[in-house]
Amino acid sequence: MNAESFERRFLQLLWLGALLAAGLALVDSPLPMPVDSGLVAHVSGLVAGYLAAIMVVLMSRVPILERRIGPDVLARWHGRGGRTFLILVLVHAGAAVQSWATARHEDSYTALFHILGLPGLMAATVGTVIFVVIAAISIRTARRKLSYERWHGIHLLTYVAILLSFVHELGGPNMAGHPVIQITWSLLYLYALALVLRFRLLAPLEYLWRHRLRVEAVIPEANGVMSLVLRGRHLNELGAESGQFFRWRFLTRSTFHMAHPFSLSAPPRNDLLRITVKQLGAGTSQVHAIQPGTLVLAEGPSGAMTARRRTRDSVLLIAGGVGITPMRAMFETLEHRGGQLTLLYRASTPGDVIFRHELEQIAQRRGAQLIWMIGRSADPENQMTADNLRRLVPDIAERDVYLCAAPALAAAVRKGLSGAGVPARHFHEENFAF
Repeated sequence: MNAESFERRFLQLLWLGALLAAGLALVDSPLPMPVDSGLVAHVSGLVAGYLAAIMVVLMSRVPILERRIGPDVLARWHGRGGRTFLILVLVHAGAAVQSWATARHEDSYTALFHILGLPGLMAATVGTVIFVVIAAISIRTARRKLSYERWHGIHLLTYVAILLSFVHELGGPNMAGHPVIQITWSLLYLYALALVLRFRLLAPLEYLWRHRLRVEAVIPEANGVMSLVLRGRHLNELGAESGQFFRWRFLTRSTFHMAHPFSLSAPPRNDLLRITVKQLGAGTSQVHAIQPGTLVLAEGPSGAMTARRRTRDSVLLIAGGVGITPMRAMFETLEHRGGQLTLLYRASTPGDVIFRHELEQIAQRRGAQLIWMIGRSADPENQMTADNLRRLVPDIAERDVYLCAAPALAAAVRKGLSGAGVPARHFHEENFAF
């Protein structure tokens, strides 16, 4: 099954689950069921509860999802699902208060007071407040003011909010008195939690014990760019591929709490991995200060931007700045299928070019094409327009295109590729932004 088919079937499975969750509103309901605030409260609450478990699954870093769908796609689904979940929770709360007020001929404030006195409702309300706070800090303008580590730490409160709401879910009118439904619902949540524990906590510790990964060398590459060569045992067991990344946690006093997603910048070997890091902020500055011998906890490999996505004989790799890291590894390992392999590398100055000598050697050895686009982005010949792309790569519309670049350049490339006639299904990209 190819990546697109897997993604489509997985989404179909999620939609089926949502329909089954909504169908629980029929339990113990009179037929025909009146379409009123009570029905809205039941359906929205049940689907929201289902979505809470699914949001955990999407971020559990299950290998098959990370490698077949891609963590960037999963993160987008998580973001959209999270917004939908919050809307459903607020709709559920409002509809439940309205339904209670109507049934008991009370005003909304009195109904709310009575509802909060029910078992589990106060805890669920606190959980809802936590969800709202997390949603507020996830708004792009607010998120930009926080470091990833602080944002991630606050985001972990999601698990607390889910726990606070769980008792209310099991005690709701559609589940109370139905042990089979309660057990099934509980198993869904236990499964989601088990995935998190297995792949976000136990797997990295298992890798640390099994592979004993350490920094062997720190090598300057270009302006503000360093490569870290990592040596370990049995690294072939990881199944890493060119184009993928790991989340790296360097076990020093100042960096153990930070996990950074860095791509492999060279094909993985049985005992060596290499990553290349550009100094962009406080976190990457600390990585630059890492010393040889440092023990490393690696989580992965992750990422679907690999040769598995390839569908055509000819391939164009486009890299901008430090985005060369996964492209350099793929440039060396992509299989020849009788077509052309081209790497287009965009950099602002010659001093910003990374791996120049390596890239030239690979191009010569493999008979591949290497195109340099170096200079000010304001210069017309350095812009990623459709005309420029067609001029540099005349058969671009007949190629698979892989891209790794900063957001502004990536947006320009996407627009240029669309204008050059590259179908979306032949364009492959991953975005590490949080």
